[in-house]
Amino acid sequence: MTTIFKKIITGEIPAYKVAENDDYLAFLDINPLTRGHTLVIPKKEIDYIFDLDNETLSGLTLFTKRVAHAVEKCVECKRVGVAVLGLEVAHAHIHLVPLQSESDISFSKPKLKLSQEEMASLAENIKQNFK
Repeated sequence: MTTIFKKIITGEIPAYKVAENDDYLAFLDINPLTRGHTLVIPKKEIDYIFDLDNETLSGLTLFTKRVAHAVEKCVECKRVGVAVLGLEVAHAHIHLVPLQSESDISFSKPKLKLSQEEMASLAENIKQNFK
């Protein structure tokens, strides 16, 4: 079954992309916990992160690290938190959540509503800081 993430990868569904290479993609979560909440995915469509082959998993981790550093440069935060839940979309993914406190990464709290302009500007700023 094709997931929403696969449709983002193929361009069927638009996304606020912040980083991309041949194997991985990072984009802003459209229902963010905090400003700058980013999802990082392998382009390989595998449901469970621990079913990824070692090369893909290690590459995903290193790509995620680079994205996190770009997010830190654009969003005021104490740290960028990492969460891997894997229940909401059947495609391996990592959440990067800019944190001021531990409660910022609570997935049960109400999501932020950011304007399209703010999302686009934030995505562009992160993209410019991705190294």
